[in-house]
Amino acid sequence: MTQPSDLTPTPVSAIAAAHKVREVSSHSHALVKDLRRLAHEAGAYRKLGRIWLEGDHLARALLARGGRPQICVVGASAWLQPNWRELALAAPEVVVIADNLLPEISSLESPAPLGFLIAAPAARVPTQSGVNTLVLDRLQDPGNVGTLLRSAAALGVKQVLAMKGTAALWSPKVLRAGMGAHFALHLVEGVEVNELDTLDLPLLATSSHAEQSLHEVRLPQPCAWVLGHEGQGVAEAVMRRCALTVRIPQPGGEESLNVAAAAAICLYESARQALTG
Repeated sequence: MTQPSDLTPTPVSAIAAAHKVREVSSHSHALVKDLRRLAHEAGAYRKLGRIWLEGDHLARALLARGGRPQICVVGASAWLQPNWRELALAAPEVVVIADNLLPEISSLESPAPLGFLIAAPAARVPTQSGVNTLVLDRLQDPGNVGTLLRSAAALGVKQVLAMKGTAALWSPKVLRAGMGAHFALHLVEGVEVNELDTLDLPLLATSSHAEQSLHEVRLPQPCAWVLGHEGQGVAEAVMRRCALTVRIPQPGGEESLNVAAAAAICLYESARQALTG
């Protein structure tokens, strides 16, 4: 395909001859309606079977992990710029959307000029046994959940299990906070308490009442760290399954840590011990 010059962009019709490209300019178009829902409804991806990755950071993170988008949606002005067009053409199908529609399909204060649509995971992804795991027990805040995913991916966790009642893992707010970590993890949603028994891993949790501090304990490898609801903590039925509880020392005297901060400390200690033997 002839490369477009900076000064004379190739028309949509010419590129469409070698790539599936179409233009959308109507507010009532079916794709626009779906994108509007995906951008503003946390659980819409479960109903529509697709996930909206808004912005070039998430788009590039997907490609870097070997993921493949179904469709790229790109603003008409961005499509005329070679750098945006090159990214858009990573998808087998490109939709060039009128610029005035971008705010409708965005969950950002300043709408991104490009995003990818990908297939949503199967409704019920099976859990993996024997791999470092993070269990989210009814966490409500999307920012916390996304931050937890980011810490998990950075510190060697392979799998994240979201128990029923946890914020939707693929919602726009969790995706933004995760910064691409989703594509490095095996993610399972809607996990029931009894399914934790199939992990073949010791479950670990933190407790202010635990006798031993985190740094005093030889942590099992691999293991599953359990993080609980921001206000209620880990549910009793889950806590009973934990082989070990530890305390995070807080010499400053605060009553508790933010759950995402606590998780990062615990996961770091697990990773440190695994590296140092």
